[in-house]
Order: sequence, then structure tokens, then C-alpha cells
Amino acid sequence: MSATPARYYDTEMLKTLPILFAIIAAAVLLLLSAILIFNSLIRKKNDVQNAFASIDVMLRKRYDLIPQIVDAVKAYMKYEKDLLTEITGLRVRAMSRDIPAEDRVMADNLLGKRLSDLQVAVENYPELKASANFLHLQQTLNETEEQLAASRRAFNAAVTAYNNGIEVFPSSIIASMMNYKRRTLFTLPEETRNETSAKPPVNMA
Repeated sequence: MSATPARYYDTEMLKTLPILFAIIAAAVLLLLSAILIFNSLIRKKNDVQNAFASIDVMLRKRYDLIPQIVDAVKAYMKYEKDLLTEITGLRVRAMSRDIPAEDRVMADNLLGKRLSDLQVAVENYPELKASANFLHLQQTLNETEEQLAASRRAFNAAVTAYNNGIEVFPSSIIASMMNYKRRTLFTLPEETRNETSAKPPVNMA
């Protein structure tokens, strides 16, 4: 009489095995998917950091040129003192060691816009454009800006992939657990934003 209950339990266990295997398989699949998503987000974050390191080299070349440009133009410009002061202040802020990466990107974006404003102002001073010192600085800055434009595009591509990765489902869930936040893109001046070729955002010639 004891054999009947044993066969019953064996039969019931056989019925539940497929369900158990399905649960285990689903759990393993979810775990593998989570690992793949986690690794993908880590790679995207590292790509952004590497791209930022590349753009940082070009930005520091720009920072080194700005004081020389300001010194070269302030003797000619009569009504742009506030603009020159703002450009100098933005440079100092962007170079601060304590500034968060996101704030630095925004400061550099604004700095690019103000340099474009300076470009417009320079057109009102023909004698400035004839200065040999200024022309040399302008050429050096243009070369730096061309390199910066290429680095900026690479950075923006990495940031776009990263932002997409942390916002789409289901990777957004894991990104939230990792406390990943959106990154800010570097912007181009309005007059060059839609151009396909890499042109310097500052052209003072």
C-alpha cells in the first residue's frame, strides 16, 4: 500500500519538472541578458570617457590661445569689453579642476558661442584683421578648431550612443540601478551646425 503514494509523488514530480526547468531557463536567460546589458553600458560609458579625453586635449589648446587673442583684440575693440570679459571668465571656469564634467561641457558650449560673437565683432575692425600678430593667432586657432570639431563629433557620437543606451527599455532599468545619467553634447555655433564639412567655429579672417 505504500507503493501507491510513491508512484503518485513521482508522477507529480515529473509533471512539475518541465515547469521547473522553464523557470530555471528563464532565470538564466534574464541573468545573461542583464550581464550583457551591464557590460554594454560600461563600454558606452568608457567610450564617452575616452572621447572626452581626446576632446580635452583640443580644448586645452584653445584655452591657451584665448588669452593671446583677447590681448590682441582688446586694444582695437571699443565696445566689446563685456564680451571679452565673459570669454575670459568662461575660460577660467572651464579650466577649473573642481568643475563637474557636465558643467564643463556647458561652459565650453557657451564659450564657443561667445567666440562666434567675437567673430562678428571683429568684422567691424579692418585694422585688426590686418594685424600680423592677430592673423597668426587666427590661423593657429582655426587649426585647433578644425581638430576640435573632429574630436567633438566623435564625442557626440559616443554620448548619443550612451544616452540611447540608458534610456531605452530594458537597459534603462539597469542604467537606473547603476545611477547613470544623461550626458550633454558639445554644440556647434548656429551658423555651422548644419554643415557637413568640419569648419572651425571661429573664423576671424
